[in-house]
Amino acid sequence: MKRYENMDQVSTKSNLSDLYKWWKESSNRQKDLSWQVPAVKNPSIDFLRKNREMPTLTWIGHSTFLLQMAGLNIITDPIWTKWLSGYRRLSPAGIPIKQLPPIDIVLISHSHYDHLSYHSIKRLPGSPTFFVPSGLGKWFVRKGFDQVAEFEWWGTQQYRNVTFTFVPAQHWTKRTLFDTNTSHWGGWVLKGENIPTVYFAGDSGYFRGFTEIGKRFAIDYALIPIGAYEPEWFMSKEHVTPEEAIQAFLDCGAKKMFPMHYGAYMLADDSPKEAVDRLQDEWELRGLDKQRLLMPQLGEMCYL
Repeated sequence: MKRYENMDQVSTKSNLSDLYKWWKESSNRQKDLSWQVPAVKNPSIDFLRKNREMPTLTWIGHSTFLLQMAGLNIITDPIWTKWLSGYRRLSPAGIPIKQLPPIDIVLISHSHYDHLSYHSIKRLPGSPTFFVPSGLGKWFVRKGFDQVAEFEWWGTQQYRNVTFTFVPAQHWTKRTLFDTNTSHWGGWVLKGENIPTVYFAGDSGYFRGFTEIGKRFAIDYALIPIGAYEPEWFMSKEHVTPEEAIQAFLDCGAKKMFPMHYGAYMLADDSPKEAVDRLQDEWELRGLDKQRLLMPQLGEMCYL
């Protein structure tokens, strides 16, 4: 059975002693989880259902975005699950799944449960085609989905007027005790004529791939994770810190950044407020233009 690897053979494998050390540290931490990501009261649902012309981005929560471009409704890593690994969702999804427009394309970054939720994808409206990493197609077929395309790193496919490219990330995959790294992981770049180029980074530790992606694409908007980084000694190879997220944004040469992967689920020891505070502090410390950091509320539609 094929096992996938990271660039430069970087291993994210952990042992039982590391897990025990993390558990012991976590049990001594008291985190304030009272802060919630702000959400719009009245999402632009009617417009989103009708829109087939204006490029838009709507953050639904965690790594889930609704992207509208070139007449397509595209969704990334859709998850509406209220519970994950025994923890209740910290903030509700910005748009109820039943109120989405019909979805044309679903982009999956990797197989972890907070990025691939069967109970969410089976409820998506429309008849979407799933673009997934290599090795993951058989899972979709087994679950009864027949419109599936697998991608290797740098694999490209055009759908109508949008070109989709699966790009590297530094991470790993697992859904059962026996399938570790049997499917790949990565991000997606979307480009086309008269539409902005969008880079969805998926889930990743900091690595040289961000620079390589920036060399290959002129990116307008980068969607980059900022959460699930603590303790850093344990998480650093698979999750960027907020400071590393900014460096990844600069490495890929994007014009503007949307942070993601925070505020919905307790995946590590950092809190959503800590991730946002560290991001904003580092942005200011580096003297970056505040208009290049876009932080929509949950359910907020942004014109691209």
